[in-house]
Amino acid sequence: MFIFDAHLDLSMNAVEWNRDLRLPVTDVRAREEGMTDKPDRAKGTVTFPALREGKIGLVVATQIARFVKPGSLIPGWNSPEQAWAMTQAQIAWYQSMEECGEMVQINNLESLEKHLALWNDGTPNDSKPIGYILSLEGADSLVTLGHVERAYNYGLRAIGPAHYGPGRYAQGTDATGFMGKAGQDLLREMERLNIILDATHLCDDSFWEAMDHFNGPVWASHNLCRSLVNHNRQFSDEQIKELISRGAVIGGALDAWMMVPNWVRGTSTPKGMNCNLAVMVDHLDHICQLAGNALHIGIGSDLDGAFGTEQGPYDLETIADLQKVTTILEQRGYTPTDIENVMHGNWLRFLRKNWK
Repeated sequence: MFIFDAHLDLSMNAVEWNRDLRLPVTDVRAREEGMTDKPDRAKGTVTFPALREGKIGLVVATQIARFVKPGSLIPGWNSPEQAWAMTQAQIAWYQSMEECGEMVQINNLESLEKHLALWNDGTPNDSKPIGYILSLEGADSLVTLGHVERAYNYGLRAIGPAHYGPGRYAQGTDATGFMGKAGQDLLREMERLNIILDATHLCDDSFWEAMDHFNGPVWASHNLCRSLVNHNRQFSDEQIKELISRGAVIGGALDAWMMVPNWVRGTSTPKGMNCNLAVMVDHLDHICQLAGNALHIGIGSDLDGAFGTEQGPYDLETIADLQKVTTILEQRGYTPTDIENVMHGNWLRFLRKNWK
């Protein structure tokens, strides 16, 4: 089945992890044997051949660069201008991948429908470009509001105002507080340009402020449920109901610490914690119970979000194994239409509605 994955950090992996994503996963892992600078070295799961093998032909792909103040406990760039420069290196990589035929940017209805026709024409997928919708994870790199339109002009179609910690426009995971005037001005500019608001990573205060001030399209690219794993990174039932009321789609993420309670980074193991793909479906099921239907869930794997097989489902070796989710959904009693909606249909309906 054709799969839409709503969150992959492809350019971060290419530019900061120095991974050549044109290679098979096994080759990237072999190149990284013995490296210790990142916890997921030699354990990555995402490359273009693996995406094609899994018929994951359309993704939301990020730019990401955080600004941090002196003394920050999380890594980042020391000025918004440096963060902007990193996002420009990342867009240069996407453009380079387009030039060599590996990727194609999807930024309007015409390009979306053309790409879907290509991937569903019955021919082999081996040489088809991966379609990508460009998203900015954390808005710190937008030096001024004028940079929003500059980014829109090179294809940016979604923005998550915050990532981890305090941000310039909103407060993110493990932080608290409101967006304030700068964040509200950002939301207004996004609404003017019809840029999608990605609610993922917003702390509770900033989340509710964003809901109060933004009238454009909202999704949550990669999120799970606080009632199953109690952490501020997750959505409460009240937040999920708010997103449902706004027609949002929520993408199920596959980072193990979000999936199962009491995960200890660097110590816990997927098998030891019984963390498999079915656990993500537990979270998706919960959202469906709140919605009363299966129209607000999808996949937003985050499988290259600075973790690999050491912190992902034990029954997933590469991203191609997302195809296994269809069987799990079928076993849970989801109808064929429901399954199609989860794997791609809900995201496509959202885009067709908001890009028409």
